[in-house]
Amino acid sequence: MTAVPSRTENSIVIDAPLDLVWEMTNDLDEWTGFFPKYAEVEVLEREGDTVRFRITKFPDDQGRVWSWVSERVMDRAAGEVRARRVETGAFEFINLHWTYEEVAGGVLMTWRNEFTMKPDSPYSDEQITANINREAPVEMGLIKQRVEARAMAENPVG
Repeated sequence: MTAVPSRTENSIVIDAPLDLVWEMTNDLDEWTGFFPKYAEVEVLEREGDTVRFRITKFPDDQGRVWSWVSERVMDRAAGEVRARRVETGAFEFINLHWTYEEVAGGVLMTWRNEFTMKPDSPYSDEQITANINREAPVEMGLIKQRVEARAMAENPVG
């Protein structure tokens, strides 16, 4: 196990009300539209602000289907979500921290990941860091488009 975990951080400003950004990004039914590689998101258990769910991705270039169970704890008052993989797969661990902050122009949504890959993983920490930093801006861009479109539809200007 690596002594220091790998970390990533990606942010985007979404021009929409905080309540709408929070609602849509924490609605797991929206996720297959936000995350192009997700084939299915299945809620397994929900208790208060904690949800346990399974993500199944579309097959990768080698035909492998990746699936895992994660748990999210949403704290609306603090404007943050903490998540972890329950089924870690190729990871020793992976923890996610999403924050939402009202700023000029909308809501600053930031995703932080902290992880370490298992020694026998087919991917290194560096490869996963590069992948997250490549994919997160694309996913965040899709979220921005969908949330802003809904905000505009619900509150048209003029």
